[in-house]
Amino acid sequence: MTLKEQILNDIKESMKQKDDFKRDVLRTLNAALKQVEVDERIILDNERIYKIILSEIKKRKDAAELYIKGGREDLAQKENDEIAILEVYLPKQLSDEELKSALKNLIEKLGVSSLKDQGLVMKEAKEQFGARVDGKRLNTILREILH
Repeated sequence: MTLKEQILNDIKESMKQKDDFKRDVLRTLNAALKQVEVDERIILDNERIYKIILSEIKKRKDAAELYIKGGREDLAQKENDEIAILEVYLPKQLSDEELKSALKNLIEKLGVSSLKDQGLVMKEAKEQFGARVDGKRLNTILREILH
């Protein structure tokens, strides 16, 4: 079963269980997937779906941050609840230790020694780790190592 089929099945399941919140979150995700398929005239593979899910999560994290700044914790919590639903469809995230170890190996392999080559490492790391690591977390840990 592909990831897209899993999402569609979970939409049906949430409808049967009358879980309107989960249903709506997954329908929004499905709409985003369909939009990319129509715009680019392609059938999405799991790796591309992961990227779209990460993008949707990032949008919600940014919105939650803004809601907290605006004093609307209730809306921020709603965004965080949506993130929790979407994260289920991502592969298991690398722990900080695993990520640090893998980044050190990558830095050694590329022969990078300073922060000015950070872009090169980021590009390689994103290709290597894919959806198993958040870009913001990757950047933070990479800066830690290169300092």
